Amino acid sequence: MLINAERLSHHFVTLCEIDSPSRREAMLAAFLRDLFAGMGADSIFVDNSSPLTGSDTGNIIVRFAGGRDDLAPVCFNCHLDVINPCIGVKVRKINDVFFSDGQTVLGGDDKAGIAVLIETILSLREQNIAFAPLELLFTTCEEIGLLGAKAFDCGLLRSVYGYALDSTGIDNVVVGAPASHAIIAEIHGFASHAGLRPRYGINAIQIAAHAVANLPMGQLDDVSTANVGIITGGTATNIVPAYVRVDGEIRSHDAARLRHYLDLYREIFAGAVDAWHDPYHLVSVKPSLVFQAPQQYPVMRLFDTSLPVIRARQAATALSRSLDFIVAGGGSDANIFNAAGIPFAILGIGMEHVHSTSESISLHHMIRTAELVSSLLTS
Repeated sequence: MLINAERLSHHFVTLCEIDSPSRREAMLAAFLRDLFAGMGADSIFVDNSSPLTGSDTGNIIVRFAGGRDDLAPVCFNCHLDVINPCIGVKVRKINDVFFSDGQTVLGGDDKAGIAVLIETILSLREQNIAFAPLELLFTTCEEIGLLGAKAFDCGLLRSVYGYALDSTGIDNVVVGAPASHAIIAEIHGFASHAGLRPRYGINAIQIAAHAVANLPMGQLDDVSTANVGIITGGTATNIVPAYVRVDGEIRSHDAARLRHYLDLYREIFAGAVDAWHDPYHLVSVKPSLVFQAPQQYPVMRLFDTSLPVIRARQAATALSRSLDFIVAGGGSDANIFNAAGIPFAILGIGMEHVHSTSESISLHHMIRTAELVSSLLTS
């Protein structure tokens, strides 16, 4: 199938220059609803997830009958929101590679995926090529915790498998991703004047520092990682801090190892709190710990017998192309859909340096992705 590169480029630039930070995706959602209505979508539905996500729009499901009822119905997913800084994006194109002007991210994560889906459907329809029953699912608030996907009722989908267009690299299919738990450790000490009555205070930041210094971090083993990213506490330099909060995360592809590291983190924080002592016997209270480790998303794992893997291989063969099936270290909406019982793989669409003002993507990679999506819909 021939892809209209100029039209693909136009839609991509248009999408990137529509502001859509997390929880403010309504403008982009309205644009897409109008666009897909004009493209002859059979139905467009916006769910009622806004109260759960805080977004100014719900998730969007767009359906096209396709005409190939002999093929299993398939869903393609992209997220509407873009990581900050993303207000006022100005797209630059140099030798068929797209960049921002350096003041914002580009927004190819995940608007390149949206542009690919738009162009694929337009090209199939104008060339009178029938395709599988198709659902497009556009989610909100992915960048701040997969909130749209978590709030989505997967029972609304008719598709029996799907793909999220939301990964770096090209010609790769992500079939495994870790589970992730947030780490929230709150230590309560006791405030006192740091110059006049320092012996009467319990320095919560100092206790946290002892704990953090003993936490294993980085690559914990071959399938697990951990990080502490935020420490918040204290009110002034002349006040012994009574409170500190430490935020981090632990990820693992293995449930037993994940539980081990979560328990270890809890023990280290508790040990630092319990180790505090008052050598002057002046403080009437003791420090305390509130430790939480809520799941951010569950593990994802597909196998050779999983429908997204089988169909991806068939589509690649039809294109005389090879794909790499890989295990990645990040989470996406696909983790949520897999946990709900709908097998989803993640397609690499060619975006590079995501979540930075150096983000880029080439038109060639978007065309290549559109060809793969087309083959998935027709092979």
